[in-house]
Amino acid sequence: MKKTTTFLFGLVSTFFVLGQSASNEPALIPQPVSLKMISGSFTIPKTITIEIPGHQPEVKNVAAMLGKKLGNVTGYPVITKETPGTGSGTFRFVVNNSELKALGKEGYRLVVTPTGVTITAGAAAGIYYGIQTMLQLLPPEIETRKMVKRSAWNMPSVEIIDYPRFAWRGLMFDVSRHFFDKAQVKEFIDEMARYKYNLLHMHLTDDEGWRIEIKALPKLTEVGAWNVKKTGTFGSFSAPAANEPRNFGGFFTQDDIRDLVKYAKERFVNIMPEVDIPGHSMAAVASYPELSCTPGTYTVNSGEKFMEWPENGHFYGLLDNTLCPANEKVYEFLDKVFTEVAQLFPFEYIHMGGDETAKNFWEKSEAIKALMQKEGLKSMDEVQSYFVKRVEKIIESKGKKLIGWDEILEGGLAPNAVVMSWRGISGGIEAAKQGHEVVMSPTTFAYIDYMQGDPSIEPPVYATLRLSTAYTFEPVPEGVDPKYVKGGQANLWTEQVYNMRHLQYMVWPRCFAIAEAVWSPKEKKDWKGFAQRVEKHFDRFNAAEIKYAPSVYDPIITAKKDGEGPLKVVMSTEIEGLDIYYSFDNSFPDNYYPKYTGEIEVPKDAAPMKVITYRNGKPIGRMITLPITELKKRAIKN
Repeated sequence: MKKTTTFLFGLVSTFFVLGQSASNEPALIPQPVSLKMISGSFTIPKTITIEIPGHQPEVKNVAAMLGKKLGNVTGYPVITKETPGTGSGTFRFVVNNSELKALGKEGYRLVVTPTGVTITAGAAAGIYYGIQTMLQLLPPEIETRKMVKRSAWNMPSVEIIDYPRFAWRGLMFDVSRHFFDKAQVKEFIDEMARYKYNLLHMHLTDDEGWRIEIKALPKLTEVGAWNVKKTGTFGSFSAPAANEPRNFGGFFTQDDIRDLVKYAKERFVNIMPEVDIPGHSMAAVASYPELSCTPGTYTVNSGEKFMEWPENGHFYGLLDNTLCPANEKVYEFLDKVFTEVAQLFPFEYIHMGGDETAKNFWEKSEAIKALMQKEGLKSMDEVQSYFVKRVEKIIESKGKKLIGWDEILEGGLAPNAVVMSWRGISGGIEAAKQGHEVVMSPTTFAYIDYMQGDPSIEPPVYATLRLSTAYTFEPVPEGVDPKYVKGGQANLWTEQVYNMRHLQYMVWPRCFAIAEAVWSPKEKKDWKGFAQRVEKHFDRFNAAEIKYAPSVYDPIITAKKDGEGPLKVVMSTEIEGLDIYYSFDNSFPDNYYPKYTGEIEVPKDAAPMKVITYRNGKPIGRMITLPITELKKRAIKN
């Protein structure tokens, strides 16, 4: 190891100890590798000067973004100078410092003293991430979208050395189930980048819509991008009538995609496209019915039920929403699709989906039977594996690499495929054992479309993922060689997400937890400290007018019943310092009502149970009302 690198990591170790012992640390998310508090603070002067190195266009662009933000909020004039090293700037950016090469392209050193701010990095990305941390040192009002009058803008003096644990720090955005336009995707990119996510996984195709223009296949957007607008609970909608207008949806033109790729690159975010095949392909089949194994007329799904999901896990389709692996036209179709997709997205991977393929229609297909006999395939899983391997060859012919959900393991993994493990971590473990790279995105920790609090007040989904559980996400399972784990990501499916405000509610604060899992050192995990920092960031989101879920303040309510014994309720809270008050008499409890101190026996003739949390004598959680019948159901499940 070079002497400079030894010096660097010795310095990191020292900072880590000092930072851990500091009681007045700023609330930073994700937690940096090391932080040392320095006496004093820095006050932004009435005229802001940003010094940048010459001939560094990416750094110049980053400086422009910072200058615009600071100027808009503080009202101070901002001057940018390509004269680094003079020491006269309010903010000084230094690139290619020899001592910091060990931090990689995304690492940085941030020093705030009473005289100014210096960010040193090996590349522009490190400068950008150093700025994101620096902004978190300023008061929450810095996140507003208009000028704020303050007597002074101060930040504490600190010395931070930081770099990511993983190179792959992703968020998946499903723009297929409900379409979100270019401006909304840019807003999403802005929000994820400030917490050091660097990979936007765009789920572009599904049963409810095909969202990317393919010039060689115009029907994909003429037909496949549109369905019937429905309001209510996805999956339970009535089937659209023939005369209902199919005008709900939309798609990205190729110019839109180029603009998004450029916008993301400026914020050091890569965009990975996903074309989900062979299942989840109703929009494609509605556009080109000849791609199906099952002849018929198809329409883009609007949220009406077309799959059965029995508790035994053996799901099946009521309609055939798959591409036909036995049809050569399918591979010609995919060659055209991936030719254009590969040209639009510079990122090295294309995601092919591969999940939840309902194979019951394949089992009835004479073409599939003939394919199995010809290729020596013994099962439907091997049929899908045959399909995946052919798709891999198509994608590789475009100069890209294939990644897919963990179902691509079934029937035999394609030679060079990367596996994204979503059904828990077992798929990732299996792929790593086979010597394949993996990205961890398990439902158990990283599915942010799940409910995040009590089901009685959350948008209904079939599972719950609380913030405290998301925070326990560890991308490298025990016994797996870390070299095979590229990183991790959270996934936002949008069946029940209709607009940006609700999208924000589902993403935050759980994506604080995932951000920390993929950026911060594993040994710095501390739920209590993290929860405190999250609350500080709620203040920042309030200033930014970004919505978030307050579910962490709501009680966790469990019911139990032993045989013929009385119904009992046990409650707890995710974060410390909350008091729980309750009633069984139809009235609304406050802090003068009975306080929960332990297991409660439900009165024989109780009315619905109502519960609320308080902190320091003030309500902080939401009022939860649970009918006794619901408590009894929960007791049976337990």
